[in-house]
Amino acid sequence: MSHAAFAGLDLLGTAVIVLDTELRVVHANPAAEHLLELAAKQLCGQRLPELFTDAGAFEAKLRQAIERNWGFWDRSLELERRGSPPLHFSCLATPAEGERGRLVLELRSTDQHLRIEREERELTQAVANRELIRSLAHEIKNPLGGLRGSAQLLERELDRPDLREYTQVIIKEADRLQLLMDRLLTPHRPPHLGPVNTHEVCERVRSLILAEFPEGVRIVRDYDTSLPEIEGDREQLIQALLNVVRNAAQAVLGARRSAADPPGEIALRTRAARSATIARRRHRLALELQVIDNGPGIPSGLRERMFHPLVSGRDGGTGLGLTLAQTYVQHHDGSIECDSRPGRTAFTILLPLGRRRKTEARGDGRVP
Repeated sequence: MSHAAFAGLDLLGTAVIVLDTELRVVHANPAAEHLLELAAKQLCGQRLPELFTDAGAFEAKLRQAIERNWGFWDRSLELERRGSPPLHFSCLATPAEGERGRLVLELRSTDQHLRIEREERELTQAVANRELIRSLAHEIKNPLGGLRGSAQLLERELDRPDLREYTQVIIKEADRLQLLMDRLLTPHRPPHLGPVNTHEVCERVRSLILAEFPEGVRIVRDYDTSLPEIEGDREQLIQALLNVVRNAAQAVLGARRSAADPPGEIALRTRAARSATIARRRHRLALELQVIDNGPGIPSGLRERMFHPLVSGRDGGTGLGLTLAQTYVQHHDGSIECDSRPGRTAFTILLPLGRRRKTEARGDGRVP
């Protein structure tokens, strides 16, 4: 292909890579650099399959296409890079016109499409979960009060002090369940919006976690200090982030075998996400807040259910922390998702920037 042809490819918004007979990259346009997160200088001369950890089937397809001088279309490729989340994309391979042995690949990321579908499923499930929780909590609270009151009355009638130990068990367990029901019902309070500095939220959570886990956890800060304030409920955002970071701290501490092991590491990372799509709404600018830990990862059997209420992978856990975090984030028109593998678990919270308070947007001064 001529330099003019390569220059034409550079103008395309679609990722395009040209391969030679050895599957080495001859040319990669800027969109391909962005998709693979590598500069063209790093890509050119590299064998494309070697950029990924398990690309045997993909390499076989590419070799067959070159040998037989034909093309193919794979709509659901998943390839993993070392130290990075897997890439999901579709690939249209076409023999280069007039140059036998060269293959032109058009790559389109399907990550965003998959993420939108996943967000919609999670949003629908979260709404159903909240309604179920509200109904369940109200149904439990009424007999719980009667149970506690009866135990108190019974305690007054007992003439043997040693028997009061049993009524105290009933009363304390009833109080514990009452507290749990209150926590289940709390998220339904609408957020009180105001200007919030995200990094103040992060620092507050950091200090709370270091106080709760004084040993065995190290928190690394990676902030984009140019980010503007967001409109949000400061207390809800602190609680949402605290639940996620506490979850990470428990995971990295659980992986330590002895006090001599190096401390687990949690990174708090903030960035601006441009042209972000959250629940099918496009936002010009969004806040991306990540909590990344080097723990053992989330078991595959829990990944699809970890935001569901009362689902916990830890002995003694209530299974409410991530559910509440998701609820509070959704109150802010945001999303929360997780990518996990052994040695790296990343929770990503996306919140729209430039979101005005509803009272200001409506212009009537009434509180929604």
